[in-house]
Formats: sequence, C-alpha cells, structure tokens
Amino acid sequence: MENLSAFLLAAFALTGSPGPNTLSAAAVGASFGRVRGLKYMAGLDLGVMLVALIVGSGVSGMILALPGVTPVITALAVLYFLYLAWKIATAPPMGQLAQTDSTPPRLIDGVFVTLANPKAYAAMAALFSGYVLIAGNPLIDGLWKAGLILGVIVIVNFLWLLTGAELARHLRSPRAARGVNITFALLLLASVATLAM
Repeated sequence: MENLSAFLLAAFALTGSPGPNTLSAAAVGASFGRVRGLKYMAGLDLGVMLVALIVGSGVSGMILALPGVTPVITALAVLYFLYLAWKIATAPPMGQLAQTDSTPPRLIDGVFVTLANPKAYAAMAALFSGYVLIAGNPLIDGLWKAGLILGVIVIVNFLWLLTGAELARHLRSPRAARGVNITFALLLLASVATLAM
C-alpha cells in the first residue's frame, strides 16, 4: 500500500479536472439545484464503476477492435452530449423551477454520460494500469482500486454539483441564471470536443 497516496492524488487529479462528467454535474447543480441533481450525480458515480469494470476486464479493448464500431460509438456519444447540453442550456432559472415541469437529468442520464465519456475510460485505464496497491493479488488489488475510485468520484462529483448549485443560488437575475446554464452547456460541449481531438 505504499503507492496509496500517489494513487489517490492521481485519482483526484484525473477525475476532478474539468471534463464532461464534472462540468455536467456543475451544470445540473446550476440548472436544477443540489437536491434535484443528486440522482444524476449518482448516475455519474455508477457510470464510473461500470467504466472501471469495462476497462479493468478488457471488454473496452475487444469492442473497439471490432471494425466500424468506433465511429458509431463516437457519433452516438456526440448526439447524447448535444442532447444533454441542450437540456442544461434550456433549463429555467432555479427560481422558476417550481413553476415549470422541467425535470432534471435522471440517474440513467448520468450513467450514459459516463459511458459516452472518453476521459472516463482514459482515467480508469491510467489508474488501473499505472498503480499496484496490493502486490501479488490482482483481484484484491483491483477491488481496492475500484473502492477507492468510487470514494473519490462521489466526493468529486458532489463538489462539482455543489459548486454549480451555489453559483446559481447567488445569481438572482433570470438573465444571469440563463447565462450560467448556457455557459455550462457550452463548456460541456467544449470539453467533449477537446477530448475528441
């Protein structure tokens, strides 16, 4: 366990830096509030665990090795991120949420965002292949890593959700709140475009 502190530092850096998951958590917090965003956040957390399983088991490599699969997966991911950005950008300001039927993204939306997020796969690959916490027992090593990553992800996503909600809470003007929603939607799309390059 001598690599534990380095592993945790890398986990916070890789999962906490701006990217589709973190920016979408902040955007949902800004658009719908902390409490209404918790289900979406839980979906992001669950999605990361699924990505860890996919990467750790080697399934991602097998799927991407199939001819013609990568462009299809990329197109579906782009379409989904466009849908999510639209939902965030068009959400009413937080003060008006009670007066509308606008619903926040659901748990399954958070799962899909993570499954479509290339940064999530790269981060999991780096964390699982770059560190050994329990030498001589790959299964226990993998389980420890997965548990620690889950703890880090819950903290990171909650902090981003809270940041977005706090930012929107201080913006009383509907125009300013709409600007925050649109800004987060554009940042989400920019983070996806950056990863695709």
